[in-house]
Amino acid sequence: MNAKNNAAKTGFSTGFLNGLFGSGGGIIAVPLLQKSGLSQKESHATALFLTFCLSALSAGIYFFEGEFDFSEAAKFIPGGIIGSAAASVFFKKINPALLRKIFGALVTFSAGRMLWNLVSEWV
Repeated sequence: MNAKNNAAKTGFSTGFLNGLFGSGGGIIAVPLLQKSGLSQKESHATALFLTFCLSALSAGIYFFEGEFDFSEAAKFIPGGIIGSAAASVFFKKINPALLRKIFGALVTFSAGRMLWNLVSEWV
């Protein structure tokens, strides 16, 4: 598979999941970016930037469709900015192997939670 085709598939998958789940595209972007040759940290950083751009686009679309409540979102922005700044400092110092394990644990936890919610709806 050539790099351009892989990038298009990664971009589509990330954008689709981000728009559908709200920033969930990173779950697929990180492994696909690693597969394309980026390091663990480069993959995470690139996925964060992609998620930022795609989230801004999705938020704009939801805003123009009348589904966006800025007053509700504004409550979370200060904490999100502080958390993001702290994470970027921590990111520079974290061992890539530990980062991979943390990411895997979060993906596994998210999958388990989604599965639990799905099963709970059926029961």
